[in-house]
This record gives sequence, C-alpha cells and structure tokens, in this order.
Amino acid sequence: MITLTLLHPLQSVAVQSWTFNDEPSVKIGRATNNEVVLYSAVVSRHHVEIRKSGVDQWEVINLGSNGTYIDGERVEQTKALDGMIFRLAKSGPKILIKIESDLNQDQSDSANQQARSKRQPKSAKDTLIS
Repeated sequence: MITLTLLHPLQSVAVQSWTFNDEPSVKIGRATNNEVVLYSAVVSRHHVEIRKSGVDQWEVINLGSNGTYIDGERVEQTKALDGMIFRLAKSGPKILIKIESDLNQDQSDSANQQARSKRQPKSAKDTLIS
C-alpha cells in the first residue's frame, strides 16, 4: 500500500492524501486521466509515475518537462523510500510518500482484531453512557 500526501507549499502539513492498495503504478499530473490530478502551471500533463518495482518496493519516474526534484536535486528515476518528499518542478507541489508493507498491514489488522477480542467478551454489548 502506498499513500501520497500533497503538502502545503509553505508548511509541511497535509493538504490532501491518496491511498493506493493494488495499483501497479500511480501517475501524477494535470491531465484528468492521472490517478492524482494537480492543477498547477508548472506541473506537466503527465508529470511523474510512481511504479511498483517489487514487493513493497516503488520507484519514482520523472515524465515531466519541468523535472521532479528530491532534496533540490533533479531526478529521472529513483527508488521511492518511506517518508520521502519529492517536488514537481523546482517550485511546484511537494508530495510525501508513505509505503506500508503488506506484511505490516496484515500483522496490524491481526493485532487490532486480537486487541478488540481481548477487551470485550463475545457476550458483551455496547452501552451508551450519557
């Protein structure tokens, strides 16, 4: 699972997020046929692709004429890392990448289910307290 979060241009706070579970790639750009559509003059119609490259592994591929930047350096293709922030064009939108492994998700779901079953016996009923 990969989550892409658009960050505020001046502060590192989330503006909008998109989560993708089974997609082999996620395209970002101005065109409406992208999975993530960003309306900005510096963003190309098809600007960047985040492509699955293995189990829980992704790569960032620049498609745009204004470039894709990580830590101020222009990249054409690079491995996507959990917590990485990339920028579309030198002064364009910033996007945070969060990668959650399928194994971690399964373990988390299992742990949450176990915690729920331990907290409340099967015969218990929800009670509203006002």
